[in-house]
Amino acid sequence: MSAEPGSRRYDSLRRATQAQETRAEIARAARRLFVSQGWAATTVRDVAREAGVSVPTVYAAYGNKTGLTRALADAADLSADAPQMLAELEAPETGPERQLAAMAGYDRRLFERAGDVIALIREAGRTEPELAEAYRDGRRRGDETRVWVFSRWPPGVLRSGLDVRAAVDVYAAICNIDVYATLTAERGWPPDRVERWWGEALARELLERGDGAALSV
Repeated sequence: MSAEPGSRRYDSLRRATQAQETRAEIARAARRLFVSQGWAATTVRDVAREAGVSVPTVYAAYGNKTGLTRALADAADLSADAPQMLAELEAPETGPERQLAAMAGYDRRLFERAGDVIALIREAGRTEPELAEAYRDGRRRGDETRVWVFSRWPPGVLRSGLDVRAAVDVYAAICNIDVYATLTAERGWPPDRVERWWGEALARELLERGDGAALSV
């Protein structure tokens, strides 16, 4: 007698769940090794050993080391909670200064939760064109969000002498992973202090009437 439909569905769900757990464990193992010993020095065999799976399982799950790294990049974006930022940007009561704070908050979450992944992708991109493109894609997506926000502000909001593209450049100079790493790792700032300072600095540098007085470091 064949298995009942309910039992087959249960087995299918169990297999899918196990596969997801295996993929997640491979990704966690790869992240640990990439960060601790470097992307170039880490092999697929190393990742398989760290995750407790076979080498073919790693290839079946992610294709190759580059595919695995791209998956880590996608997970990094998810970890920063883009829907939260979008909700804050589109809230009816949110003006330009609070929109800048919302974007700074997203970047703080991204760098706090996945800064190691971003750094390793940037480093690996020096020798792997596909990962260099993944890094550039991330930067472009950030710029596109800022263009979208700044372009919707009425005339007179941006500081005199700034157009949208220049404002995006200023944002990128202030709010980036290198500044975050310097302030947290070298200067001992907690992440929330970096986020508040970013909000203040962005308002001061980008807004004609924004002095950032409500945001103290």
